[in-house]
Amino acid sequence: MSKVIVIGGGAAGMMAAIRAAENGHQVTLLDQNEKLGKKLYITGKGRCNITNDCETEHLLKNVIRNSRFLYSAFYTFDSRQVMEFFEIHGLTIKTERGGRVFPQSDHSSDVIRTLQKTLQQEQVRVQLNAKVADILTVGSDDNKSVSGVLLTDGSVLRAENVILATGGCSYVSTGSTGDGYCFAEKLGHTVTERTPSLVPFETAESWVKDLQGLSLKNVTVSIRKGKKLLFEDFGEMLFTHYGVSGPLLISASSLVNDYQKDMPLAMEIDLKPALTEEQLDKRVLRDFEENQKRQFKNALSQLFPAKLIPVIIKLSGISAESKVNIITKRERLDFVHLIKHFPLTLQRFRDFNEAIITRGGVCTREVNPSTMESKLVSGLYFAGELLDLDALTGGFNLQIAWSTGYLAGDSIQR
Repeated sequence: MSKVIVIGGGAAGMMAAIRAAENGHQVTLLDQNEKLGKKLYITGKGRCNITNDCETEHLLKNVIRNSRFLYSAFYTFDSRQVMEFFEIHGLTIKTERGGRVFPQSDHSSDVIRTLQKTLQQEQVRVQLNAKVADILTVGSDDNKSVSGVLLTDGSVLRAENVILATGGCSYVSTGSTGDGYCFAEKLGHTVTERTPSLVPFETAESWVKDLQGLSLKNVTVSIRKGKKLLFEDFGEMLFTHYGVSGPLLISASSLVNDYQKDMPLAMEIDLKPALTEEQLDKRVLRDFEENQKRQFKNALSQLFPAKLIPVIIKLSGISAESKVNIITKRERLDFVHLIKHFPLTLQRFRDFNEAIITRGGVCTREVNPSTMESKLVSGLYFAGELLDLDALTGGFNLQIAWSTGYLAGDSIQR
């Protein structure tokens, strides 16, 4: 039996502690917060999208950066095993559209409660309000190994193994202070540039405030830098007081992350993707014929949500008071083009306070992918968002946390 300290009481840290304890180690789990799983509590809008019910190759395809690093972790503890773990420990789960897995209750607190109960069953010592000041090591720079941790209250906890699972920079209010990156750098690890990911966008257009709260379903969003198409997908989006959000834009932020320094980027919404411009023109012409004596502003209720109508009229250049029967063919065709190419300008990403995950982190080249152990410091392991790994929405980022945490806890020598 060896002593193991896990720093960080999030998804990765709790899973690592449970697995290490199952293997007979004496485990202490430290968290600087007053309770475990603070970030887990707010994931999936409070419902907690635990994982994605799919094949392992599909998991890997949804990882944006360094997916090959996760082969061992995903194949050691895949999504089916994650689902089985929670079911065995008493949590009823369900699978929704797109393979997204949630607790049956739709309450993330039930996921946390299941993990806490399992920690207790495995006799993991949990220390809350415990802030780590330093990770202690012995040996030379070329042959360094973990010896314990120093807490900010001056106390020292000795252990032969430390699992660092402190999370990233996202949702600072949950305790994601970036301490883990400082510890890693002090121990000689490279930490890549961190940026917000899975995050909303701010737009240049001031009129988005008029659309705040409007959700558009079944639209296609495309994002370009000049002529280069960076992102295109079909789904749901949301207007906010500062710009755009919702599933489409959250996913887009991950895929255009490398272009943050190239912003602004051009975005277009196809409001009627099921129709070609020719088909849409026929539809608009039919609506105009049925409303030819009405004002333009009163002839669009069958085409758009009420909140969108004043904005799209303004962008069309057609007077809101114009009678439909005096709108020219050129004006109509330009209006149809606007519906298929509704323009916005993406100015910047929102900050870490609104980011679901952090992009960047501890360089994976310096971590053994088969064990999650540091290649530089013996007995030091990494798990979760702290690593330079990120994925799309749909349960894939939590799967990274479960898999890397499990593998780290499982890899410690008996």
